[in-house]
Amino acid sequence: MKSSRRKFLAAGGGALLAGTAADSIDRSVGGQTSASGGRKIKVIVCGGHPGDPEYGCGGTIARLAQMGHDVVLFYLNDGGWPPTSSETRIAEAKKACELLNARPLYAGQQNGHAIVDNAHYEDFAKKLEVEKPDVVITQWPIDNHADHRAITMLAYNAWHASKNKFALYYYEVSDGEDTLQFSPNRYVDITETEPLKKAACYAHASQTPDRYYALQDDVARFRGVEAGVQRAEAFTFQIRSPFDIFPLADRYVMK
Repeated sequence: MKSSRRKFLAAGGGALLAGTAADSIDRSVGGQTSASGGRKIKVIVCGGHPGDPEYGCGGTIARLAQMGHDVVLFYLNDGGWPPTSSETRIAEAKKACELLNARPLYAGQQNGHAIVDNAHYEDFAKKLEVEKPDVVITQWPIDNHADHRAITMLAYNAWHASKNKFALYYYEVSDGEDTLQFSPNRYVDITETEPLKKAACYAHASQTPDRYYALQDDVARFRGVEAGVQRAEAFTFQIRSPFDIFPLADRYVMK
């Protein structure tokens, strides 16, 4: 990375996301500014199903959107699974994205039948390239659900094939039931945006949110204890990414 550093994500009286981006990030965002006065970036949050990004990092998504950044939730499939129709899941995802001020995008695979092969690697990479992300946040590769693992392999391969063009992070969801052995090194304080996250998760009404939100909120509370705040979301930063939207400090908390 180049030696020049700057804060490109800020809001209010202090830094929210202090950037360490090199000059390349300035070119990639075309000099646009966010509502907070910092650099405007494009963030793609990947999930195996509608609801995964919302549960795993909905508070962070809400904060990024509030700061004026462009956030897309990229689902591997539309979530349709009998007795719940694809139409129902797509409508729920649309509502959740509207609440978070994000945009839904679909990779076009089938729920429970993820395919990871050369053709799907290429197709996924092309879809990402069209979006021109500055940052991709995806699921942890050691997840119990095959669809979670699949989208992460597709995202990682796209990152690698692009010669590490965008920053890459991983998030956790339903630890113990889905995510295992997660080792975060970045934290985001979501105390203020937790109500928006909860509303977005409950927009997925067909997916028993009473059960799953309680489980995910336990994770947020635990990460909050680690980070010294009420609730937090945790991420793992992929080394060799071209820049970091958080300061290069272990266990930094975005407040």
